[in-house]
Amino acid sequence: MAEHPAYPVGLRLSGRRVVVLGGGQVAQRRLPALIAAGADIVLVSPEATPSVEAMADAGEITWERRPYADGDLAAAWYALIATSDPEANTAASAEAERHRVWCVRSDDADLATAWTPATGHSEGVTIAVLTTEAKGRDPRHTAAIRDAVVEGLRDGTLVAPHHRTRTPGVALVGGGPGDPDLITVRGRRLLAEADVVIADRLGPRDLLAELPPHVEVIDAAKIPYGRYMAQEAINNALIEHAKQGKSVVRLKGGDPFVFGRGMEEVQALAEVGIPCTVVPGISSSISVPGAAGIPVTHRGVAHEFTVVSGHVAPDDERSLVDWPSLAKLTGTLVILMGVDKIGKIAETLVAHGRSPETPVALVQEGTTAAQRRVDATLATVAETVRAEDVKPPAVIVIGEVVNVGPEPAA
Repeated sequence: MAEHPAYPVGLRLSGRRVVVLGGGQVAQRRLPALIAAGADIVLVSPEATPSVEAMADAGEITWERRPYADGDLAAAWYALIATSDPEANTAASAEAERHRVWCVRSDDADLATAWTPATGHSEGVTIAVLTTEAKGRDPRHTAAIRDAVVEGLRDGTLVAPHHRTRTPGVALVGGGPGDPDLITVRGRRLLAEADVVIADRLGPRDLLAELPPHVEVIDAAKIPYGRYMAQEAINNALIEHAKQGKSVVRLKGGDPFVFGRGMEEVQALAEVGIPCTVVPGISSSISVPGAAGIPVTHRGVAHEFTVVSGHVAPDDERSLVDWPSLAKLTGTLVILMGVDKIGKIAETLVAHGRSPETPVALVQEGTTAAQRRVDATLATVAETVRAEDVKPPAVIVIGEVVNVGPEPAA
């Protein structure tokens, strides 16, 4: 097998069973592309990273919380073997061979029957690059070719960018609301040059699959009311890797300074003398309503909009929001992180003068393939959230602008 080059082919996995063994970093990086391909994914692993767990909670994959067992690959079309148990990997690889299932192995590519190419996307085209020989495979070179082609397609030149000398330090990158195409050009370039990426769950996760294999991805996912990596630990990880001379990207959802605790990270880095570049991102407070057809301002309807964190209820002593004053405004109110508190928020706004018939829109998973919009009023929103099972992340828009755009799809 080593004497012949790999045969490149595009797998059409929509609706077909794909088995992923292991719920660690490799699975976290590869699952989004499999989900985007429409595969029927079964994850077999006793444990998973927070981001992989979130995919299971969202119903994007089926998670069987156990070790690999013989027979798991019998009905599969494709398998990704990425456990930390070499014996289990070898046994699963042998099973895949018996059942003629194309199989990728993260621990030993030479023993696999398929390789994952370095992939990129531009204008509806997927670029996949493989080395031609098993011996002497150079994943960094493969990824660099992929990057050159993608960049060339995007700017119309098909010429590889000049080599850039990477400077050790940290780049605090706002990844935008979720759609990988909505990250800034500068943010994407810094991401491509990183040695280490510390990523939030709400960052554009599809971009992680484009990273070269040598890039270390650290999961700093914060699942609402679930497990999380404490902010101090995130700060320490940024400092530790930067001090090792590495180029570090802190990839955050939206904009780093809009309820993103970005300044806390900048301050922690400044205290120890580590340079930090801040790359603003598109905030979900504006982009998600826009993606759902809702302008946050509109001539003759709203001359201002206010963005509020709803992570604590109006009657919570920790709240810093002047809710009575907000109720008196006539413009648009955009609430982030407020799905489970929207009942209390609506009650407070009505109690202080806002009409109970004020339109409300909730946009869940905005700008992603899973985006959906649910409409209500201040009087009905609490029950609507329960009845429609609206889950975070969701952006809540309150005001007459909700009714300005085209009628929402049924």
